[in-house]
Amino acid sequence: MDLAPDACYRAICARDSRFDGRLFTGVKTTRIYCRPVCPARTPRLENVAFFPTAAAAQEAGFRPCLRCRPETAPDLGAWRGASNTVSRALALIEMGALDQRGVEALAERVGVGERQLRRLFARHLGASPIAVAQTRRVLLARQLIQETSLPMTEVALAAGFDSLRRFNETFLALYRRPPTALRRAGGVEASSGEIALALRFKPPYDWTAILGFLGARAIAGVESVEGGSYRRAIALEGEHGVVSVAPSGADALKVVLRLPKLALLPGIIARLRRVFDLAADPEAVAADLARDPKLAPLVAARPGLRVPGGWDGFELAVRAILGQQVTVAGAARCASKLTERYGEPLRCADPVLSRIFTTPAALAGADFSGFGLPSARAETLRRLAQTVAADPDFLSARHAPAEVMARLRGLPGVGEWTAQYFALRMLREPDAFPADDLDLRRAMAEDGARPTPKNLLARANLWRPWRAYAAQHLWTAGSVAPAA
Repeated sequence: MDLAPDACYRAICARDSRFDGRLFTGVKTTRIYCRPVCPARTPRLENVAFFPTAAAAQEAGFRPCLRCRPETAPDLGAWRGASNTVSRALALIEMGALDQRGVEALAERVGVGERQLRRLFARHLGASPIAVAQTRRVLLARQLIQETSLPMTEVALAAGFDSLRRFNETFLALYRRPPTALRRAGGVEASSGEIALALRFKPPYDWTAILGFLGARAIAGVESVEGGSYRRAIALEGEHGVVSVAPSGADALKVVLRLPKLALLPGIIARLRRVFDLAADPEAVAADLARDPKLAPLVAARPGLRVPGGWDGFELAVRAILGQQVTVAGAARCASKLTERYGEPLRCADPVLSRIFTTPAALAGADFSGFGLPSARAETLRRLAQTVAADPDFLSARHAPAEVMARLRGLPGVGEWTAQYFALRMLREPDAFPADDLDLRRAMAEDGARPTPKNLLARANLWRPWRAYAAQHLWTAGSVAPAA
């Protein structure tokens, strides 16, 4: 966003929540940086500097405010739409790409030179890749300190620090006090084996719609939607666990996680942000989509509608292929049968969840008889599984979205609908749009006549760059009643 000082200063004077996550204010006299909604007394204009990200403020020598807690700001992403390379690099950093390897390896994964990647980060984020990773580690650690009762050694490990000494040194340098001085009472006891965290978002948030969407597609034994919460069994780096997500106030989701290996926490949080679309700016999306008379009443009825993401690329690709030309319920039943036959049993006790979604290796040689699948679709699934088993990065974020979609379309039996649907949910492309989707064409019918995919695509130009959200509004309008 444009960080014009006068405009930014008006925003912080008004404590305008619309700018929360879009800018951070550094106070030159105290060397502290804050969110626009900070309750502290507003400093004079000549005493402040404005930054697009927390990492930029921290790299400039400012430390996080203890009152407004920048680690709880919604992660709106000031870089969105600015650089696809930066977006992909950030996704990899969130998954821990810089925890074990350096910037050079990260640059190689996104297809640019190290110097070019540093220039892009400086231009779009105001900070280096290392500073971004360090800021994320520090802010996650502080959240764990204040919201859990984990020992400091486990906090350091979960946040991505390679040693307790480095963890302590960082906090002493940044906060001028040891990590233990930031601890608050009331965290979840470590002995319970669970970690509870709040993940913030920009309100409003239509939880009813996202829960309805995920519930209709839930895979038996892997996912569960009941009592207003979503739960699923997860497997990362050979470890099994369970994660539960439910609303927590007006601007956060409460996540309860059970997983033996705490070092996997940053990657899990990144996945959850993607699944529940926590980086969306609902006001910006609604303002653009409401210009269309067809969408305006849908947007008004569903403020805060999100586009649900996918937990895993291979899993979502299988779901998309199963969903070709069948009902949502039919695809969910078939995915449940596949998981029951080829999924690994969950290695931690749970009253409802029992299995992990099948792996590419398990499905590569699967016998699809008895699943009611056409032979061509069974072959598509087999080819997908064989390809991903041979190349685990086939669907990963290290590739540009256009490249991933082209790779998918190169598989037999995968067309434009599947590629666009995958981009919409897994690659988090806000402008992805499966124009030949039957439900979308039905929703846009006029005088009983459905538009052709070509005509619908032309109409959807008005919805750019939020066509994925337009599609979600049209799908939701026909499946879930508006919340009270």
